[in-house]
Amino acid sequence: MTEKETTENMLMELIKEECSVDTADILEYPPLALSLGNTTIQTKSGNLTFPIPIATMGNISVVTAPPKTKKTFFMSLLASVYLSDQNNFGADIKGYRDDKCLVHFDTEQGSWHAQRVFKRVQDMSSNKQLGCYQTYALRTINYKQRLEFIEYILKENKDKNGLVLIDGIADLVSDVNNIEESNLCVQKLMQLSARHNCHIMTVIHQNFGSAKLGTGHLGSFLEKKAETVIQLETNTTNKEWVTAICKRSRGYSFETFSFSVNDFGLPYVVGNLYDPLEDFVIKKTINKDMNEQIEANFNT
Repeated sequence: MTEKETTENMLMELIKEECSVDTADILEYPPLALSLGNTTIQTKSGNLTFPIPIATMGNISVVTAPPKTKKTFFMSLLASVYLSDQNNFGADIKGYRDDKCLVHFDTEQGSWHAQRVFKRVQDMSSNKQLGCYQTYALRTINYKQRLEFIEYILKENKDKNGLVLIDGIADLVSDVNNIEESNLCVQKLMQLSARHNCHIMTVIHQNFGSAKLGTGHLGSFLEKKAETVIQLETNTTNKEWVTAICKRSRGYSFETFSFSVNDFGLPYVVGNLYDPLEDFVIKKTINKDMNEQIEANFNT
């Protein structure tokens, strides 16, 4: 056997070990990253109730919407819930952080605008200690380096990767209509999510009036490979709202919900009457007025 054949056989053995599935093994459902609502199913052991996943570890998902449909606000909403496990902005959406990292990549915006997005997530979190929240603006590097850098960060984090957000995936290829390039990009994200046991959620634009996911072959590959496809569209009742629809899921679909953006520029699930930031600002203003009054009385 030649050296080349020996090397190829070793590679195939490694792939065999990684990809083999023993039907006798008892496999647990993939750990959750995000969920919304619950469902109950009948089993041999009785009824079983479990959370309906938006995202599970080891998989990829995609958020798609026409331009100006608050995709980045939506990602901020989910990111803040993940950081907090659950907060008032996300209503019934739950996160399952388990001390893992939230890794947030912005491929479109410069540092100043990207920082505003990252700080928004931080401001919405109900946790005083954010833990591992990594943020990167990748606009200044080329598309090949972006994907390589994402892989580098996930390798560096080792087993600490949790929810990974990429806004947006079209900037990881030179041409969304290139079949080979688009396929390799999606395959790489699938590989990274599985090997690092994390969930990678991406964003892709969608043309107005089109039922297709995103644009070009990249959108087609994403739709086929994603665990969950989330469609955002302007609410027909209130144009200030955006509706999030589970367009496709490998499991049970989460219920449709709508979100809006408050006067402070923070997204929140519609129907959640309590605005935590507004409450905080009101209390801060009241305390400030009281302190000023006390100081005035003391000086007179």
